[in-house]
Amino acid sequence: MAMDALARLRQAPQRAAVLLDVDGTLAPIVARPEDATVPEATRAVLRDLVTRYALVAAITGRPGALGRELVGVEGVEVAGSHGLELADGAEEWRGPLEAFRDTVDWPVEDKGLALSYHYRTHDDPARGRTELEEIAERARNAGLRARFGRMVLEVLPPLDAHKGTAVRALLQDRNLNRAFFAGDDTTDLDAFQAVGELEVGVNVAVASAEAPPELLARADLVVEGPAGLVGLLRTL
Repeated sequence: MAMDALARLRQAPQRAAVLLDVDGTLAPIVARPEDATVPEATRAVLRDLVTRYALVAAITGRPGALGRELVGVEGVEVAGSHGLELADGAEEWRGPLEAFRDTVDWPVEDKGLALSYHYRTHDDPARGRTELEEIAERARNAGLRARFGRMVLEVLPPLDAHKGTAVRALLQDRNLNRAFFAGDDTTDLDAFQAVGELEVGVNVAVASAEAPPELLARADLVVEGPAGLVGLLRTL
């Protein structure tokens, strides 16, 4: 079934979108987010896709400006902050997020519309996770959203905005009803849901030792790491 859907995307790329997560999908996971890079070989594949598909876009948890810099390919549209940048009312939450940030004694990656607390480099990751569970509860009590991803706690505005709403907005803007999506974390499940509603949709899980079991279970296809994804993208 997934192979049939891929064939339909390949047959009419001018009617389809290629939508991709960034960290852990296009860019291999690294200990420090600021050290992440999209390999040049991956960028070459993206440049080719841009010339043929109606839309090639990256949907990232990073701010859009940083996402564009990281992807580094002209013609790839970037939706930042898990789609929050496309949501009405999101800007009103910058102040409350900053106020919460200032109450937390933990290294933070401040994304403007989201706060990311990583525990990958913690001396004791299990203890780090426990400490962040307490911070997550504080965030929820402050009226914010809190969710865990791959070795990270994210604190966000309490809006109905996520990668699924970003997928829908990007496709509706171009009147597209066919898409390929690839991601590696729990935040990508919302995108899986949106792509699964389309006339033709293919959801790809980028596997790793940290990949959420639910993501793998719900994927149409599973590839091994960013290198495996690049191999699949070359067939599009």
